[in-house]
Amino acid sequence: MRRDANHVTSPPSPAPENVGLAMAAPIGPLTLPAVVEELLSEMAAAVRDGAPIPDEHLLSLKFVFGSSAVQALDLVDRQSVTLISSPSGRRVYQVLGSSGRTYTCLASCHYCSCPAFAFSVLRKGDSLVCKHLLAVYLSQVTRTCQQLSVSDKQLTDLLSAEKTQEA
Repeated sequence: MRRDANHVTSPPSPAPENVGLAMAAPIGPLTLPAVVEELLSEMAAAVRDGAPIPDEHLLSLKFVFGSSAVQALDLVDRQSVTLISSPSGRRVYQVLGSSGRTYTCLASCHYCSCPAFAFSVLRKGDSLVCKHLLAVYLSQVTRTCQQLSVSDKQLTDLLSAEKTQEA
């Protein structure tokens, strides 16, 4: 990386087989960087095989996400993530945050209703995801997500109530 008085430039991207955790690809509109997808996939494979998540994966998670990784793992340990699904196939996640407030996450488009997501992810761009959204991904990996089935109307009402609270 080169730095001068006006801007910072990055070196050319390495070949895909040489990409490491320190060289995450830019975030696309609906995907996480490939390295994060791979890390989550490897963690899921370990869980599927009945093994605990390897320490090196946890260290990689901490490297990529910083303190949010530990906070997200705590939310998963406390079983704070609930998948809410409706008969039409709509799926949203609710995460009970450490503050006691419930946030709605849409994993399909990498969105969370918390203020940290709006500020650090969308506005400043210095984080890939917030701790709530990371907790959703980790609960999927560890298969520890609570499940709740509701009617389409109940899901609509739930999302409408959330929108009203934000306004």
